[in-house]
Amino acid sequence: MSFWSFLNLKLLLDVFFAAGFGILLFSRVKEQRTLWLLRGYLFLVSLAWFVQRFASLPLTSKLIDALVIACSLSLAILWQGELRRLMELLGTGRLAVLLGNPPKEFRANSNAVNQLVDAAGKLSQNRRGALMVVDLGSDLRPEDFLYSGITIDAQLSTDLLINLFATDTPLHDGAILVKGNKIISAGVILPLSRQGISRYGTRHLAALGITERFDRCICIVVSEETGTLSLANQGKLERPITSSRLQELLNDFIGGLKNQTISKSSPNRNVSLPNKETIDIISSIGVDKSVKNSD
Repeated sequence: MSFWSFLNLKLLLDVFFAAGFGILLFSRVKEQRTLWLLRGYLFLVSLAWFVQRFASLPLTSKLIDALVIACSLSLAILWQGELRRLMELLGTGRLAVLLGNPPKEFRANSNAVNQLVDAAGKLSQNRRGALMVVDLGSDLRPEDFLYSGITIDAQLSTDLLINLFATDTPLHDGAILVKGNKIISAGVILPLSRQGISRYGTRHLAALGITERFDRCICIVVSEETGTLSLANQGKLERPITSSRLQELLNDFIGGLKNQTISKSSPNRNVSLPNKETIDIISSIGVDKSVKNSD
């Protein structure tokens, strides 16, 4: 292979990998304004490379390089949340999330949706603050949270959800993590978002924070002050919503359950009981009997 052939092959591979990286970035960006900024930045980088390689313009090259550096610093400030998430995923070796891997099978049924909506509705009526993280395939791990909480590993049920958010228990201010038909952990502390700090409380900022970092998870929020229901998804918050709207959204996310209705008073409703370890945990932190008696 001649020198020029090798040089052309190297240039071709360089352009190929750069184009692939650019396509990957564009495919992961959803917001239109962010997409415009990314296009402008990549155009400047491409222009700087072209001038340095094919044009003998030292002064122009220096000016473009300075502009690229200034834009890089500006974007580092604007995208600090996204860059932090990128470093977290690279540090934990979860490259499949960046490459947009297909979601894992989400093992949940209509009963799981009913339990979540039923619990959220009762907590809203009693103005009990709550934060429920539903993992739809992001494979959330303990290192994704500021504090991973206490392991529950119990079957999802309305009564257990209500008791986990009892105001006289240490787990009240944290979030619960739900995967499929199970409550994985409680008392989880989530990373906060920097958007809308003056508009939202801590629970809403936590819901925005975790859904900004992971696309395939949603958060149900119950406001302690007003009892308002909200749902966070991909860094966006829909509020206020009714229980019927919450069920509709959950059915859409979990899939194929739009025609299901909430079973509120059926005597044959199946309520899954927590295991012995979970009962010991709940007993140690105190069970909220007032809510049970009000059903």
